[in-house]
Amino acid sequence: MFKRGAEIMGWARMSPRYLPFADAATKDLPLSRLLRMSLFQITVGMAVVLLTGTLNRVMIVELGISTWLVALMVSVPLVFAPFRALIGHRSDTHKSFLGWRRVPFIWVGTLLQFGGLSIMPFALIILSGDTAFDLPAIYGQLAAGLAFLLTGAGLHTVQTAGLALATDMATEKTRPRVVALMYVMLLVGMAGSALCFGAILENFDKILMIKVIQGAAVITLVLNVVALWKQEARNPKLTAHDIVRPTFSEAWADLMAGGQAGRLLFAIAVGTAAFSMQDILLEPYGGEILNLNLGQTTTLTALLAGGSLLGFVLSARLLGRGGDPNRLAAFGALIGVVAFSLVIFSGALNSPLLFRCGTTMIGLGAGLFAVGTLTASMALARDMQSGLALGAWGAVQATAAGGAIMLGGALRDIIGELAVSGALGTALQKPITGYMAVYHLEILLLFVTLAAIGPLVRYRIRGVDGADSKFGLAELPG
Repeated sequence: MFKRGAEIMGWARMSPRYLPFADAATKDLPLSRLLRMSLFQITVGMAVVLLTGTLNRVMIVELGISTWLVALMVSVPLVFAPFRALIGHRSDTHKSFLGWRRVPFIWVGTLLQFGGLSIMPFALIILSGDTAFDLPAIYGQLAAGLAFLLTGAGLHTVQTAGLALATDMATEKTRPRVVALMYVMLLVGMAGSALCFGAILENFDKILMIKVIQGAAVITLVLNVVALWKQEARNPKLTAHDIVRPTFSEAWADLMAGGQAGRLLFAIAVGTAAFSMQDILLEPYGGEILNLNLGQTTTLTALLAGGSLLGFVLSARLLGRGGDPNRLAAFGALIGVVAFSLVIFSGALNSPLLFRCGTTMIGLGAGLFAVGTLTASMALARDMQSGLALGAWGAVQATAAGGAIMLGGALRDIIGELAVSGALGTALQKPITGYMAVYHLEILLLFVTLAAIGPLVRYRIRGVDGADSKFGLAELPG
């Protein structure tokens, strides 16, 4: 036992030159280092696009898998989302002779994500029934479920520990800039991978699918290793085994003390649900109600992303002038109310232009809300609690988004069928009724969000007040 401990301490004393990720400076944060750190968001965005977009269509159209089974598989990664708060806490209190807190979790998450993507194409082929052997259907279902679960667990672990590490590296004044870059890089990863996957898989075949998904696994491993290389400074005193650490329940109670964190998490849950419920409805609404063709509805995704990027630019100006993140999030929710109103009126007026304006504003409002709430969550973190605070934000945000997407689709189908059948009266006997019910519910949820955020605006957020707290690409360190 003594010999093993001596060996471990020998590794700990080894020169950082021979150990990856070790002893990087933490006081100065140049742009090159911050950009390299943000590469893990690229891999997270790539995995999200694969799970919720590209493979969604491939499974239904090319592989002929039942829609209900596809929906079940896509929702499997959400099972792991509520554990993000626990992951964040464990990374806050991790014991390590080498002095790392975040690196072990990011590395394990990377391996989970790599493993899930590696087996996924073969699991999907078995799930489709296109095999040389007559295998029971349960084998394909279990294999696909495992692949989606591993990938989801990996991306949630990587993002939680990665954002916590970014928070550790940044000062209180630079944290808003870090939030900005991480958010933009996630969008870049999603947009870029969506375009690449779409172009490569245009002429679909199963061999090509295997190459694409396993290629994504290799890219994930490489980019995450590059992102981590010598980022977290080694601090054995911080991760010593003899330090008394709070339990998860104690740390959670400390975070919730005062009521601000609980109110903020409630606002995040309701606001995220309000913006996410329409995710799978915008394109069908444009095609079914406004008679837009496939090419025209496809541009809606670009408008939504463009609105989100515009939200980042506006966030840069507002927070750069000492703006309050809670007020910024409330502003985003208010824009969302106007946006969904435009979408509703576009159907009544048969106006595609109004619909496109509303779609862009949805992205704008969602971008402001996401940046504002994430910045506010980072500011809530007390000593040694950044992982827990960011994990709580991620758990609430991911769970609320996934549940809202499923609820929005279900409500549209149920209410739409009732309306068309005449059960709701002749005035509502139209296909648009199901969509309108969801959009009106989203507006109601946004008003609830505004009511929840209102009392938080009067609290002073540490690290984002004053003229010195600049925010934006132009003020990024370096």
